[in-house]
Amino acid sequence: MTFSLSESENLFKESKRWSPGGVHSPVRAFKGVGGTPPFIQKSQGSKIFDVDGNEYIDFCMSWGPLILGHRNQAVEESIIEAIHKGWSYGTAEPYSLKLAHFLTKKLPFIEQIRFVNSGTEAVMSALRLARAFTQKDKIIKFIGCYHGHVDSMLVQAGSGLAEMAVPDSAGISKATASQTIALPLNSEEAVEQAFQRYGNEIAAVIIEPLPANNGLLPQRKEFLEYLRKVTLKNKALLIFDEVISGFRVEFGGMTEKLGITPDLVTYGKIIGGGFPVGAYGGRADLLKMIAPEGPVYQAGTLSANPVAMQAGLVTLQELDRLNPYNELEQKTKNIAKSIQNLNIKNNIKTYTETQGSLFWTAFSTHPLTGPIRSVDQIPKEQADLFKKIYHSILSQGIYLAPSAYEVGFLSTAHSQQDIDALTNSFTSAFI
Repeated sequence: MTFSLSESENLFKESKRWSPGGVHSPVRAFKGVGGTPPFIQKSQGSKIFDVDGNEYIDFCMSWGPLILGHRNQAVEESIIEAIHKGWSYGTAEPYSLKLAHFLTKKLPFIEQIRFVNSGTEAVMSALRLARAFTQKDKIIKFIGCYHGHVDSMLVQAGSGLAEMAVPDSAGISKATASQTIALPLNSEEAVEQAFQRYGNEIAAVIIEPLPANNGLLPQRKEFLEYLRKVTLKNKALLIFDEVISGFRVEFGGMTEKLGITPDLVTYGKIIGGGFPVGAYGGRADLLKMIAPEGPVYQAGTLSANPVAMQAGLVTLQELDRLNPYNELEQKTKNIAKSIQNLNIKNNIKTYTETQGSLFWTAFSTHPLTGPIRSVDQIPKEQADLFKKIYHSILSQGIYLAPSAYEVGFLSTAHSQQDIDALTNSFTSAFI
């Protein structure tokens, strides 16, 4: 059967008439790889199926939350049960209580938690809470970490080390950007300079302890430990953004794996079992400042949606029961080893980074060694080389995120046959 996206092309053309770029989140438009995005209409296990009848092994997994695969039976049954009872109440309900109790019981660094609708909301609320608690205004973030589309986080570095950031998107005021200090990853020196210059004004340092939105950039434990020490010394908060890494690398995320306790943690994705969800949690004395108990206002009509709460609870219960992390990690390492050993034409070099069930491949015309810890270490030809192979891989029935800088995700539904197909697709694309 010849690979075709003719029906997807028709739908994409029609979508552009009614929505900006024909999509509702930019990367879905395939701008980074060109061509037409397949319009997916159903899924099962490790597979997704488009409107043209094409079948793909999915290594995007809805950008991470489907760690048990598409339509996991236990999660699906819980969703159906929840919907039969009602799907939105706008009032107090027992489902969020069950999930909150489960999380606080399993994660000792989470004393209280507040559910919201997305990772962006979680970060926005955590930053507001940090400013209120410390009575300071400035936030340190790191170049290469993504914290959603919060205005103050969509910034890039200024002209010099520890300079104030400038807007990275139209519509963000310079005044908002001026409250953010954007620093390079993996540099104690840069952080030290920022605190020397602005120490009395810094409310919090926020970081993905495993940056996974601009390549997979594992940080040295010593660097993250330093962030814990310098924030304590300067009476600032440390916020770990675990929207992606939470429940992915370990049940307790990077916080558990590192043994470093931040003041606040933000979550999303897996805790909703594939439904829109976010959360922020941490020390009880901080969370007690949130309305209605405290003066920090944050609300949401659909926060703690009962279907999302039930889907998230069953997903986490299954992860707790199965404890699949060692097996997923080993399978992911095998992917890296297989891709690394490929005989690549035109002398193209690869380096594949893995952490838990996440993987990402860097491409270069020069020899590569890892780990890659900061954005400036990513090969300049990364985007062009990835674009050249993406559609070959897609046409072979492998769905990766349509971006050279997004990571891949493994799930418990992926078989060894699925993994072999991924490796074979790279082989065919390169040789």
